[in-house]
Amino acid sequence: MTDIFSKRKRSEIMSRVRSRGNQSTEVALASALRRWKVAGWRRHLPLTGRPDFCFPGLQLAIFVDGCFWHGCPRHGTMPETNRSFWKAKIARNKRRDLSAKRLLRSQGWRVVRIWEHELKANAPMPRSLKRALGPLLPTNSR
Repeated sequence: MTDIFSKRKRSEIMSRVRSRGNQSTEVALASALRRWKVAGWRRHLPLTGRPDFCFPGLQLAIFVDGCFWHGCPRHGTMPETNRSFWKAKIARNKRRDLSAKRLLRSQGWRVVRIWEHELKANAPMPRSLKRALGPLLPTNSR
């Protein structure tokens, strides 16, 4: 189906669409960290790649990746329309993720990436996060 608006008009319309937050990703992890009684995290420190959460004392950067936007092998879907655009977009996101991880590691940071689907309500803490947070976890969570 062709668009009823010109490319310029569609761009103008889409530029007015605002985000509704990161309910299924960042907000879910913040909620889970509180539920797991993990303290010491900070949000959005000005680091390479802009990690979603950081534990400065552990030099740990955490990224929460949405299954669609970062191409989750288990839950990522590809839209039927404009497939070439979306394939390229998701590939760019993956390249950017890898680049940010490499740069942070070269600066002495440990990097953990968590998929959106790992943060379902009442889900256990992902193993990668549990390993990375070791000393900060309450003794009954280790």
